[in-house]
Amino acid sequence: MWILLIVVIVTAVYLFMIAPNSGRQEKMKPFCETYIAHRGLFDNNGADNNEAVDKAGDKIGGKATDILTEGINALENREHDSYIIPENSLPAFERAVEKGYGIELDVQTTSDGRLVVFHDETLKRMCGVDKKLYECTYDELMQYSLAGTEYKIPLFDEVLAVIAGKVPLIVEIKSEGNLLRTTRMTAERLDSYIVNPETGAWCVESFHPLVLRWLKKNRPDVLRGQLSTNFFKSKIKRAWYEKLVLTNLMLNFLSRPDFVAYNYRYKNQPSFWLCRVLYGVVTAAWTVKSEKVLRDVEKVFDVIIFDSFLPGGKE
Repeated sequence: MWILLIVVIVTAVYLFMIAPNSGRQEKMKPFCETYIAHRGLFDNNGADNNEAVDKAGDKIGGKATDILTEGINALENREHDSYIIPENSLPAFERAVEKGYGIELDVQTTSDGRLVVFHDETLKRMCGVDKKLYECTYDELMQYSLAGTEYKIPLFDEVLAVIAGKVPLIVEIKSEGNLLRTTRMTAERLDSYIVNPETGAWCVESFHPLVLRWLKKNRPDVLRGQLSTNFFKSKIKRAWYEKLVLTNLMLNFLSRPDFVAYNYRYKNQPSFWLCRVLYGVVTAAWTVKSEKVLRDVEKVFDVIIFDSFLPGGKE
């Protein structure tokens, strides 16, 4: 009897902890009605073999792949007037807007408090410089180019001016550097972002539950999403208990996210499955890299975040 009671209590506590907010599904519709371009539409070595691209993703443990390096190497064999458009660059966002795709991007702050759009903690992969972005001033960042092109790391203001409410926008707040400052500055900037209510909806997401907690307390009207994956199968370095909590979305009770963005390869992970099936929360798949995978995962997920190919129209 006591064992049964303990099981019931533990189960009830667990279900309380992982419960998201399922009450704002209507406001999430704009993100469900179009595909979302991951970091804009950037060049990937002209990769047309989508199946090969997806297999490449499997080889590195399910993390979102980036074959921009191969694209850069391939430039040596192209005509002199050929060039690439890097991820999270102004032209990458312009291309996404032109084709009518939604956009997912990443924001961080520089050491002198400027909001910029960039994914990695360091500049090494994209700029060839082994420095952490949040330790650099904005003027210092302007000395470096993205992937050997003429393009620079853009300010968040510059990107918002390009998007201008024409397509849905998902803003990922990175946890590197001063997390709360980045969160506060992003929220303050988005306060004045004027959008077309039919096409320009926006929301905020993060891997860090405290970002969503801050938004819940200070910007309760802002749509917020919890990013996650199976941390036990990823290469992300975390303590085992952190992996347990984050993989299983066990801090949802602090932030009550309006949607859950999960690595699609782990769509059958129990806690994510319960959030989707039991609670009916809106779900987003990251990052889909082929038409074949897209057709499979859109049977499960409401929102599709993609790169490395151009998907057809939303069915």
